[in-house]
Amino acid sequence: MSSAIRNYALVTGAYWGFTLTDGALRMLVLLHFHALGYSAFEIALLFILYEVAGIVTNLVGGWLAQTRGLRFTLYSGLILQIASLAALSQTQADWAPAISVIYVMGLQAASGVAKDLTKMSSKSAIKVLVPADAGGALFKWVALLTGSKNALKGVGFFMGGALLSWLGFSGALLAMAVGLAITLIAVALSLGNAMSGPSEKIKPKFRDVFSRDRKINVLSAARLFLFGSRDIWFVVGLPVFLAAELGWNHIEVGTYMALWVIGYGFIQAFAPKMLRAGSHEPDGCTARFWIAALIAVTTAIAAAVTQGIAPQLAVLGGLLVFGIVFAVNSSLHSYLILAYADGDKVAMNVGFYYMSNAIGRLCGTILSGVAYSYGGLVGCLVTSIAFLTISWIISAALPARSAVTPQS
Repeated sequence: MSSAIRNYALVTGAYWGFTLTDGALRMLVLLHFHALGYSAFEIALLFILYEVAGIVTNLVGGWLAQTRGLRFTLYSGLILQIASLAALSQTQADWAPAISVIYVMGLQAASGVAKDLTKMSSKSAIKVLVPADAGGALFKWVALLTGSKNALKGVGFFMGGALLSWLGFSGALLAMAVGLAITLIAVALSLGNAMSGPSEKIKPKFRDVFSRDRKINVLSAARLFLFGSRDIWFVVGLPVFLAAELGWNHIEVGTYMALWVIGYGFIQAFAPKMLRAGSHEPDGCTARFWIAALIAVTTAIAAAVTQGIAPQLAVLGGLLVFGIVFAVNSSLHSYLILAYADGDKVAMNVGFYYMSNAIGRLCGTILSGVAYSYGGLVGCLVTSIAFLTISWIISAALPARSAVTPQS
């Protein structure tokens, strides 16, 4: 067991290191190009291929790991992120906007592939490293990895804003590339041959990655609009609003976004206890209730801003409430996908589900720039409410608790 714990710590450390750079990179790109005078829509374009890459990688990543081994996909993700950070550091402020957008979009795509390869490898590695007779250790270790990820991504947001102010855009990127390279070398030297080979199970055909289970398809569709609703105002609209409308500097924006994501991560970790406080496990009715709560919170924020009722307090305070309710929604969905998943196809079911998540983030990213350009923050909030309403309608097709039984 001690060897398994050691290897788990190494894989988790690699994932933590990557997560820090991933959060910092998003904040660096957003704040840097906003300072250069890029519009909200142009900034949103910079992240499009990052999300597109996530769609593709979530589909093929598990299949690739089963063919080449988890160590191959883990190291590939880390190396690709290091290369992306180093290449982005060469961006020049005097480049033509079109050249800058194309260059950054391409490298963001590479970073998106790196993120999902690393995430898939790290989460799958826990299943490989935990002994079959370890009892409840698997659940405990997965919860630790997932709960810490969002908190560290929030730290990355702060790190991105701080590094941008201290080292500048290129210096910050190079510093992160060096730090992640050190992490990769340390993990590679320490991990040894663990996770080196492909799975010994029968390899599925590629077409099997697409789900044929109605419950999973409905949940995935609801997830698409749920996460799209968050990113519609969180990815571009909110940071630009804080910088342009409230006059916040880079460190202030990065710090607030960081604290929000850190708090979101902690709430997400405790949400399962809240959801299991009743007499039965969460089900489709639970999902609809919490989406309705999210609609109410977002509507209240939009109404306060529209009516000019303490708009700054409404946005900043409202976002905290939104984060709590959204974290419960996210945790609930994470439970339901495992409850619905076929025991023989868990990895592919989860991969298909997170592909839908990536599509939602892509739509939210694009609409964040468009909605803010035409309607400001209120435009983002109204569009977010529309997405949440669609998610609530789709969730009506989720089964009640009699059908929510985890597969063996």
